[in-house]
Amino acid sequence: MTRLLLARHGQSVSNAVRRFQGVQDVPLSEIGVRQAEALGAALGRRRLAAIYTSPLQRARRTAEIVAAGLGVAVVSVEALRELSLGEWEGRTVEEIQALPGDPYARWVRDPVAGLPPGGEPLPDVQARVVGALEAIVAAHPNGAEVLVVCHGGVISAFLAHCLGLSLSAIWRVTLSNGSLTEVAPPRVLSVNDTAHLDGLDAPGAAALSP
Repeated sequence: MTRLLLARHGQSVSNAVRRFQGVQDVPLSEIGVRQAEALGAALGRRRLAAIYTSPLQRARRTAEIVAAGLGVAVVSVEALRELSLGEWEGRTVEEIQALPGDPYARWVRDPVAGLPPGGEPLPDVQARVVGALEAIVAAHPNGAEVLVVCHGGVISAFLAHCLGLSLSAIWRVTLSNGSLTEVAPPRVLSVNDTAHLDGLDAPGAAALSP
């Protein structure tokens, strides 16, 4: 059975200041680069058949750093991009919390009903992500291990699909920058493994700022 190793990208410069990025293309922070290097070192013991990545540079750069030590090509897949957060992109968590009615709190409680203005509906996100990952699994049968470097929203939507969770509950799952989640579809084997990040100077998760 194919095993998907789902890695959230290293910390971005926007994650570092709790700024919503969504589909904005922002680079890794210095800590994010170190997280990617640590992820690569941890994966050096695995025999990866392939590495796929979101086209956004924070994910792509993470994948490239990992691949550099493994000799595996990186393939970009458009459908693995992060969910769009519409009008919130480029604004900080604190700025959204200060808006009338605290729409950030509503979004955390129920990201389906509390969708940011102009944001991508979560059912649409889940559909494209599930389709992309199912195609990757189909391309690598016979027990292959495949690394997919993408985003917190992307991994959360796929986990909801595998576990039968409501999309309204996906922010209950913590996915730290640089973390590793293992799935042998539809079985979820582990979530948010960060053991390889011990000692790095970064928070455990860039709290809900995709």
